[in-house]
Amino acid sequence: MRAAIAAGLSLVLAACASTPREVSQPPKAVPESPAAQAPAAPDARILMIDAATSMLGQPYHFGGAGPGGFDCSGLVVYSAAGAGIRVPRTAAEQFDFGVPITRSELQAGDLIFMHLTSKELHVAIALDNQRFIHAPSTGRRVRIDSLAAPPYAKSFIGARRVIPTAPSAVSFATQ
Repeated sequence: MRAAIAAGLSLVLAACASTPREVSQPPKAVPESPAAQAPAAPDARILMIDAATSMLGQPYHFGGAGPGGFDCSGLVVYSAAGAGIRVPRTAAEQFDFGVPITRSELQAGDLIFMHLTSKELHVAIALDNQRFIHAPSTGRRVRIDSLAAPPYAKSFIGARRVIPTAPSAVSFATQ
């Protein structure tokens, strides 16, 4: 019996002397910063340009301000609303809205005003400092044109910034 007790005791002592089994714990979660938790809010200029370019090819319609037909100021109202910005309805009212800027200061989302042979006052939305999107006139469709091309090269009369300037200028390339 003494041998049995000695054997049992050595077994217990051997178990105590062995290295303990490691218990793995899941890694602690690193708290995210508030900026990493919430998606960045889209830039209003991008939203405005996206709304306008989604209407490329829509027909000109006098008094139109929605899919199916636009006049020049209606396209501006529709596109600005897509960015959460409310602008007046007519080109004349839009010409007095926002902050006046020079042609050299044009950025995406700015409003460009022109005097064309067929229109006393025409408004378009700048895509960059040269190109713009607009609803030209009866029989035409929403399209992109350039301030360097006739008749627009000599028709510029002013521009307005309706969206506050972002830290960096935004420019939009389209097909």
